[in-house]
Amino acid sequence: MPFCPYCSWAKQLLDSKQVQYTLIDVTNDDILRQQMEDRSGRNSVPQIFIGERHIGGYDDMAALDDTGELDSLIAVEQV
Repeated sequence: MPFCPYCSWAKQLLDSKQVQYTLIDVTNDDILRQQMEDRSGRNSVPQIFIGERHIGGYDDMAALDDTGELDSLIAVEQV
């Protein structure tokens, strides 16, 4: 993930919203990558979850941000 622009953009968006998040780097860990694929149904990175809800990748999260829904999801999770 060090060279993944979508991962960088996702982190920047979350940082701009001052959201605490856990980064799980699956770059060199086949077990973690398989767990990510099993949980999300996707094999690309990043795969973003808010709580237990799968948001999708960066483009999906950015689209939620554009509609204002991302802030609502974050607010609910921080309660």
